[in-house]
Amino acid sequence: MEVPVSLEEESADIRSRALAEARLWLGTPYRHQASCRGAGCDCLGLLRGVVRGLYGREPEEAPDYAPDWSAAGREELREAGRRWLEEIAIEAALPGDVLLFRWRDGVPARHVGLLADGQKLIHAYERVGVIESPLVPAWRRRISNAFRFPEEPSWQL
Repeated sequence: MEVPVSLEEESADIRSRALAEARLWLGTPYRHQASCRGAGCDCLGLLRGVVRGLYGREPEEAPDYAPDWSAAGREELREAGRRWLEEIAIEAALPGDVLLFRWRDGVPARHVGLLADGQKLIHAYERVGVIESPLVPAWRRRISNAFRFPEEPSWQL
């Protein structure tokens, strides 16, 4: 007899798997627009790699983007998150969820990482690579959006 799994348990499982996948990327060097574990990635490349690890493929090709993501003020990162992930309240974010960051008020989100246990962040940091670092107040102030990986993504249906 199969025991039904609650939505809460499914959410915990996908978050746990996302976190484990992200940790496989630790130590990967920073490379703008790359997404190759061990060889190089940027923050979006890390997220793309986690998505591939969870679902086998990405929902869409990443657009070409400048290192500073200058795109005439468009919220491209946030909009992609809304297309492919489940937006949640920032205060509801748990380890394994995706966080977007703005460098300052009034500008689009330009950085992404995964919340880790112990109020840490796994992200690809320019000139450093993929690290797990404390989510200090300076980072926390910059969180603009939070997303959760879907158990059954719309692009897989």
